[in-house]
Amino acid sequence: MSINHIVTPLDSAILDSKEQYVFYHKMIDFAFKELIVAVQRQQLCNEQEVLLFKQYCDLLLYSIEAMRIKYMYDEEDNMKVDLTDSGFPNYLEFRYLFNDLELRDEYLGKLTPIAILKEEFLETLMHKKESINKSKLFQAASIVYYTSVNKQYIFNRFVQGKIINAPKDSKADLLISWSFFDVSHNRPFICFMYFNYDGNNINDYKDEIYEVLKTTSDREMSLDTMAYTIDRRLPKVSPKLIKRIDLGPIHNVFAKDENEITHAILQAIGKKEIALESYAISLKINEVKSNSEFKEGGFFSKQIFQKWDNVFNQNYVFAPHRIIQLLYNKTPDIMNRLAKAPIEVSSLQ
Repeated sequence: MSINHIVTPLDSAILDSKEQYVFYHKMIDFAFKELIVAVQRQQLCNEQEVLLFKQYCDLLLYSIEAMRIKYMYDEEDNMKVDLTDSGFPNYLEFRYLFNDLELRDEYLGKLTPIAILKEEFLETLMHKKESINKSKLFQAASIVYYTSVNKQYIFNRFVQGKIINAPKDSKADLLISWSFFDVSHNRPFICFMYFNYDGNNINDYKDEIYEVLKTTSDREMSLDTMAYTIDRRLPKVSPKLIKRIDLGPIHNVFAKDENEITHAILQAIGKKEIALESYAISLKINEVKSNSEFKEGGFFSKQIFQKWDNVFNQNYVFAPHRIIQLLYNKTPDIMNRLAKAPIEVSSLQ
């Protein structure tokens, strides 16, 4: 494990009240759904990429909803939100979900049976006319959590997509996607690779492809370095285009980083110029294309490699109209360097 994979609770801030907790989840869920719609509407990705993008975002939203259920009535523990240019739950929270669900049968065996809990709730509400004790509510939430949350839908540190046919107008035959949660940035990334295969059946080689992607392309790095590594490690694969989407940071009242957009929003919230629920989302799309090929090696061990163009970087900002006005006023240099004008999304009400 490299030093970039080490995460500690010191990287995080605790949501120390249930009101903050409910508000945070509502904001993240709303902002992400707005982002998915806007990416499709603005055609920042092609139709196939949008479908895959949505699937990976759905895994993130599913995991965050599972966290909401997990901590709903827990008085002893609170969810941690990352402080480091992120806005997402700390990566450890995703690991806690995964570890919890590994032991779901053991935990369920310790909880009060549903039938008994229902009787106790009815007795308290109907006969005693009292509110349900929070410890009982936590038991009920825990039952929902352990019985309804599926481990296979939790966003893990690396999520592998399948190999599919590339869209007809692509310069390659096949398309593979994957996503990873970079723990040094505490943000998710989504990647697409268009490639050709020098063989008869791609299924005969898919395990090698999956293994190389998992071991070499599971963290944020220079995109041309990633492309070169994949190309060298997979002699039967000819990558033609690699695209990486950096999701975030999510700029909102919970963020504490030095990002200029975050700082502008926090300052305006502090002065009550904008609402507490104001937010913006930064998104980066980087891609690198192969423009030709060359051979390297001896007579018996020649391998064809790609010559890569310069990495093409595109930065976007998604925000409600009022926040766009604010950012043009407070951070004009950033706004003027975007790939296109800030993309308007709805405000959280």
